Amino acid sequence: MTDHAHHSDIAPQGRFARLVDRIDDGNVMRFTFGAMLAGVIGVLAFDLYELRQQTGGLWPSDRASVHVSEPILPPAVETDGSSSASQDPRKNVQTDEALLKDAVRFELKPGGVLAATGSIDVGASARLAAELDARGEYVQTVSLNSPGGSLEDAMAMARMIRERDLATLVPDGALCASSCPLVFAGGTTRTVGDKAAIGLHQFYAGTSNLPAPEQAMSDAQVTAARISRYLSEMGIDPAMWLHALDTPPRALYYLSAEEMTAYKLVTSTGPLAFRQE
Repeated sequence: MTDHAHHSDIAPQGRFARLVDRIDDGNVMRFTFGAMLAGVIGVLAFDLYELRQQTGGLWPSDRASVHVSEPILPPAVETDGSSSASQDPRKNVQTDEALLKDAVRFELKPGGVLAATGSIDVGASARLAAELDARGEYVQTVSLNSPGGSLEDAMAMARMIRERDLATLVPDGALCASSCPLVFAGGTTRTVGDKAAIGLHQFYAGTSNLPAPEQAMSDAQVTAARISRYLSEMGIDPAMWLHALDTPPRALYYLSAEEMTAYKLVTSTGPLAFRQE
């Protein structure tokens, strides 16, 4: 078998995953270029008919609102067996889906824990700022249980959490998917329960005015580069986001505990005292 024939047998998901092994430590700019290229390939591969029918799969521009996928707990993305298979921890998620679909709400719990439950809607970052201003220094940890949502609000929430030197937590029984892991990344310490679910997938525009294909390609590159730089700034390996680029909006790549540690998404491991209520 020739090298060319062997290369053609590798599934696209496996190709993106193998990019991880080619990234030099600390060479963020090189990874950013690779992530941008992956974003372009993903958009080019997306069927233009479905794009015009608004079925998702589009990286959003700054002008578009971003919505969570349906259902709240989509299946784990299938892999070709050539890389680590996505876990499927959906059985561990205990929160009512209706509650997760509602706009994120904040509730102060004992021990300085501010619980954020629900979808990250446009304006969620402003509400979090108001909560933190009102609670003063009492809040020490932001506990997350969210299927994701607005990319812009998620990143603003994360920067707010980092600036205030707060920890982040995804407790047992909770979900943190789509843009939620970007909020989680803002914690100065980051803890995930053994029975929590952390999922990644492509973002898509939830707007009726979809951009032209050439604008979609530009948006894909800009968004991939922004997220790569953001993760590096937060001390997390940007290679983690290759799993998002690999995964369509109607599925999730559920990170394993080993992957979360390897990518430095979590800062502590072991049994978790907090539980989702």
